[in-house]
Amino acid sequence: MGGTTMDGTKRQRRGDTRQRIQDVALELFAEQGYEKTSLREIAERLDVTKAALYYHFKTKEEILVSIFEDLSRPMDELIEWGKAQPHTLETKREVLRRYSEALVGAAPLFRFMQENQATVRELSIGNEFKDRMLQMRDILRDPDASLTDQVRCTSALFTMHAGMFVLQDVDGDPEEKRKAVLEVAIDLVTQAHAEPRGS
Repeated sequence: MGGTTMDGTKRQRRGDTRQRIQDVALELFAEQGYEKTSLREIAERLDVTKAALYYHFKTKEEILVSIFEDLSRPMDELIEWGKAQPHTLETKREVLRRYSEALVGAAPLFRFMQENQATVRELSIGNEFKDRMLQMRDILRDPDASLTDQVRCTSALFTMHAGMFVLQDVDGDPEEKRKAVLEVAIDLVTQAHAEPRGS
């Protein structure tokens, strides 16, 4: 069986290594905080040399930014799609449905952001994230709608985010919880469309 080491790591493509570094880094950041985690510890847990880690990432900020970019890509694609659609209720419902799916993949990132708010504020990712949220908000709300309806549409977004954390310790199937949160978010944008304009 030529070319494989005992644990099979040699066979893994570079992309896999990069992903493993990201996963382990996020784990450590979550366990002990971003500030307290060193590249050396990440390498140790991965069981690679620091040089091997260095080949992919020079700093832990680079690791964090790469995680952020990878997990945010589905959101960026969704924002692009949403902007190109007609500003209808059906579009908004579909955006929320797709966002709900994207959030499942980004859950570790949200947890990190919640637990390391100071770090997130200092790094560029904080602003990028805010910018994404504003773009999502603009897809969901109508600027000429009543203030109440604008609040409803913006609240739909917060409902999705809050649902990820608030329901973590509530008993139940994760998929059921996701659907319940999505249903409430869709209710909010639907309600915002139910009232006649300008009333």
